[in-house]
Amino acid sequence: MPETVLKSRVALVTGVSRRKGIGFAIAQQLAMLGADVFIHSFSPFDASQPWGADPDGIPTLVAKLQEHGTRIAHAQMDLLDPNAPHQIMDAAVQTFGHIDILIANHAYSTMGSLEELSTAEIDKHLQVNVRGTLLLIQAFAAQHNGRPGGRVILLTSGQHLNPMPGELAYVASKGALHQLTLSLSAHLILRGITVNTVNPGATDTGYASAELYESIRAAHPQGRWGQPEDAARLIGWLSTDDAQWVTGQVINSTGGGA
Repeated sequence: MPETVLKSRVALVTGVSRRKGIGFAIAQQLAMLGADVFIHSFSPFDASQPWGADPDGIPTLVAKLQEHGTRIAHAQMDLLDPNAPHQIMDAAVQTFGHIDILIANHAYSTMGSLEELSTAEIDKHLQVNVRGTLLLIQAFAAQHNGRPGGRVILLTSGQHLNPMPGELAYVASKGALHQLTLSLSAHLILRGITVNTVNPGATDTGYASAELYESIRAAHPQGRWGQPEDAARLIGWLSTDDAQWVTGQVINSTGGGA
């Protein structure tokens, strides 16, 4: 695609905290296509997880995105706060005037089987992944003025293709986004906004143990894990005018695997 295909468009991408993550790859792809990009992050969550936060911090991440020559802005907020979705959108609109593309990439994710579930962990998954996403879409739609190029793109997991019994709260929250896709698309298409959801499959973002990495690699038809750039290229295309006829879809970008 031409590098200017998204020139004059502005995207808001959530969950951009690490250069190894899908969120960063999406933001980079959109910037490469000419879009201005407002990124949201919440580094403390990554810092609390085994994979850790980006070792060089958010300023380095922003600087790498700026190398593509478009405008980049950033806000760090915790989507556990019910006010955060509207605050993020307000900050993005204040910076750029209008947001054309919303990529809800953020995710709260912890392990937990049926016996390990707690009220607190169930609530956190639903608050961040479902409530946070719905309120972001609400705020996005409220500021959208009907001009061409309105896009909402959600990310789900593979819960509809394979069982994930060790991640039940996460499965519940991502399954909700999957099921919301068609209804949200029907509501927003009359305002010129398409809504699609992408399942990127097993993606190498640095979270897997060596044993898990090898088992998935060996089982995969192409003999490799997905890379963040694989999902980013699809999401970049869905953000363009070439994808204006595609809405209400859950797209599995998994390289032939489940």
